[in-house]
Amino acid sequence: MGTKTKKRLENGIEWILQIIGYALILVFVATCFDTFYIDDTHLYLYGLSATLIIFILNKTIKPILFFLTIPITGITIGIFYPCINLFILKMTDWILQEHFQIKNIFIAFLLAILISIMNQIVENVVTKPIMRRIKGNG
Repeated sequence: MGTKTKKRLENGIEWILQIIGYALILVFVATCFDTFYIDDTHLYLYGLSATLIIFILNKTIKPILFFLTIPITGITIGIFYPCINLFILKMTDWILQEHFQIKNIFIAFLLAILISIMNQIVENVVTKPIMRRIKGNG
């Protein structure tokens, strides 16, 4: 397997796992709390839309935000990092309007923390070991 193929496989696995993780977190929080709402008339459509928007914003806007906030993230020893996810969630809320609503800042912060944890788990527990296994077999 070539280097480009391995990198594409790694990216594909990571993207799929992140999208599934975002969807699970959004559905879990939406069912547990009344202050977070995904339009249930077309739950799968709006849930998938929200998940894809979050994913795209995480791949495009988040690196820029992270770069711009490196000093404050460093000063707070990483505690500020979930605030970047909070901003991404609020942008998703703004894009989807009444179909995806976060009515409580604490729920939004909980979502941001859960997404940060999920990103770390996907990267460190799932993606890296799979890629090490693939590299070992290649």
